[in-house]
This record gives sequence, structure tokens and C-alpha cells, in this order.
Amino acid sequence: MFKTLASPMKCLGAALAALAVAGCAAPSAAGWTTLIDGAAGLDNFSRVGEANWTAADGAVQASAGGKDPAYLVTKSSYRDTAIRVEFWASDDANSGVFFRCADPTKITDETCYEANIFDQRPDPTFATGAIVKVAKLGAPMIKAGGQWNTMEITAKGTRLTVVLNGTRTVDIDDAKLASGPIALQWGRGTIKFRKVQVRPI
Repeated sequence: MFKTLASPMKCLGAALAALAVAGCAAPSAAGWTTLIDGAAGLDNFSRVGEANWTAADGAVQASAGGKDPAYLVTKSSYRDTAIRVEFWASDDANSGVFFRCADPTKITDETCYEANIFDQRPDPTFATGAIVKVAKLGAPMIKAGGQWNTMEITAKGTRLTVVLNGTRTVDIDDAKLASGPIALQWGRGTIKFRKVQVRPI
């Protein structure tokens, strides 16, 4: 007996319905969930603080704000996770990728882990590629200003690693924070994010 195949329009409708439920943060075949893809993805974040976050020129970006840093905070919480970020920073940018944040409404380098993006930080041991107040740079500082960069963060149990442009800058054990959302910071200068992905590990 032959089975009746669903009509193409019915299949298309089902696919569109699935996409509507999944939204922009649908998992990929490799297990990665894409939160920012080019200029798409602002809807996957809540805003904390004042900054001019916009989707333009193939990226989500900010270049001005209030006197305090501002953040895009994920609506989901993460525990054991790999985070992959493509970013562009001006030479004077003060930014970072915060993860395992204890309170999604109060983002600091003490209530979250902060993988720093700050070439001009007064204490260069915690500059770009370090985890602020937790892990100093384990390699010579890599300047991120004025170019596109890739940062890969792995948080599995107490082990935290950061790889910046292919160089491991942090490899440490720390048990202070176990889980929480991810936050992208604008603090100074211009910061652009054109790809942000997460994957459970």
C-alpha cells in the first residue's frame, strides 16, 4: 500500500511554524545555537543600562551610552557551555563577554565572569583575553582593536578557558559561579558583534 505524501504547501506551513516557535536562536545541526548572526539577533537579549545598541552594517553594535556600562543580556541561563563570539572593537573600546552571571539585572565583573575586551586597560594583565579579577593573561597580550576577532570561551564545571584568535589566553579552575546568562558589554568606544553562538557541553 502506498502512503499519501503531504502536499508541498502543508510541508512549507509546518516548516514556517517550526521556525516561528524556534525564533532566531534555533539550534544548528552541530549543536550550536546562534544568538547573533550579522545584524540579526537583538530580540534574543534584554537590555540593561543605556547604550545605542543597533543592528546595522552586518553586526549588532554600540558606540555611545550613559556614564555606566550597558549590556545585552541573554534571556536564557547557561551552565556548562561553549561560547563563540566574533567581534570588532575600536582601539579605545572597553567591552567584554560576561558569562555565568548571578543576577541578570546587575552585571558586574564580580557577579559574572568577564572575558575582557579592553586593550587600553590600565592593568594589562587583565586586558583583552583575560577573565577580570579571576585569571590574568597566560600569554602575551593580543591587541584586538581595529580588526575582527574570534573569542572562544569554554565553561565546563570549574574549568574556564578563553581562546582569542587561536591563542589560549586563560586556562584556570574557579568555582565562584556555576551558571547564569551571558551578557555583551558596551563601556566605551565602539563594539560590534557579528556572530554569537552557544553550545552545551
